[in-house]
Amino acid sequence: MLSLIPPARLRAAGANTDAAAVTASALRRPAVILPGLGNNTADYARLAAALRGDHGVPAVAVARVSRPDWLRNAAGLVDPNYWRCTLRPRPVLDWYLKRVDEAVSEARELCSPNEGISLIGHSAGGWLARVYMEEFDACDISLLLTLGTPHLPPPKGIPGVIDQTRGLLTYVEKNCAPAVYTPELRYVCIAGRYIQGAPLTGNTVATADEILAVDTPSDVAEAVMVSTRDKSTPSGPTLRARFIGQGYKQVCGRADVWGDGVVPEVSAHLEGALNISFDGVYHSPVGSDDEQRPWYGSPAILKQWVHHLLS
Repeated sequence: MLSLIPPARLRAAGANTDAAAVTASALRRPAVILPGLGNNTADYARLAAALRGDHGVPAVAVARVSRPDWLRNAAGLVDPNYWRCTLRPRPVLDWYLKRVDEAVSEARELCSPNEGISLIGHSAGGWLARVYMEEFDACDISLLLTLGTPHLPPPKGIPGVIDQTRGLLTYVEKNCAPAVYTPELRYVCIAGRYIQGAPLTGNTVATADEILAVDTPSDVAEAVMVSTRDKSTPSGPTLRARFIGQGYKQVCGRADVWGDGVVPEVSAHLEGALNISFDGVYHSPVGSDDEQRPWYGSPAILKQWVHHLLS
């Protein structure tokens, strides 16, 4: 399946985007996909098939999650910590972590001894992967690659901002190991720049071009240059941009930022990780279109980050 959209423009010091240069020994590492909030296993079937069939990943397991499974999170409502915004991932999310552990065990059976495992966490699956790595046996996980994950808790004290995770991201930030980019373990955090949000009031407009400095380890320092497709004179923000901006504000405290339509770019990056942004990338496989509204797993976008799984 081919996409007609042009690849996002990415310039990284020392970055190798040619998957053909990957050594054969690296191709033995399997991958596990962790679904995002509200998604199910089937949403990632095309991504898993593309990783196996088009890019040489030998085995791909997707954590078994159905949409009704997410209703289990309502158990948190009876926890006093929910109302105090001090909720912890366990036991509320034990059901999800168990599904991840089952998928990792499946991947271990499919890989060669002493080979590492790659975790691909989409949206909430990215920070849940960090919880999994903290709480379970993760000694053979060599890569955590996150796609549109809201890693950072929302700032406190901003009017109109309510922590949608009820303290879960604060717990992750305080209790999970920090991101690293080392030969033994690599964190790669990918963000999308699909639409810029806007405040409910005012005449803030999007800039046509922007160069971003991203926090990365010093030995893999990276600059990402992104450019909007529309070079015409910007007009005032649309109603849609204002609506999206309110969602961004709940996540990062600001409405006038770029993001993938759900998660702001600034929230999807982690200090210490290799941080990458792609222009024009939508948040979810649900509602995406490979040509007009590609998501992180669409063919033209996938081929720009898949080398991290293979190198």
